[in-house]
Amino acid sequence: MTPHSQTIRFLRQRIPSFECIPGCHDCCGPVTTSPEEMSRLPRKTAQEHAAALAELSCPHLGAKGCTVYLERPLICRLFGTTASLPCPHGRRPDLLIDPNIEQQIHQYMASTRQVLV
Repeated sequence: MTPHSQTIRFLRQRIPSFECIPGCHDCCGPVTTSPEEMSRLPRKTAQEHAAALAELSCPHLGAKGCTVYLERPLICRLFGTTASLPCPHGRRPDLLIDPNIEQQIHQYMASTRQVLV
């Protein structure tokens, strides 16, 4: 396991979860992620990426929502768990993410080369 894998696992375990509205994808859109996280996602063609970007969407968004939910990047996991990235429908965990963990996530993202999902 690489140091980045360990960091990702550590941070993922500390992001609180909550239940989204089934089928909602209002917080989905083009995002960037680390190459380590990107390597966990199924490859999409350049055409699929271009089509999603044209729609301001994510190439992993399917008819029933996120098709890579269990492996979604850290940035996607943050939506709804912090005041800086609120759910547009007011959904959230009972306790928002610990500010120190949120800061560590942002530091990790800033310290790695980011690629467009």
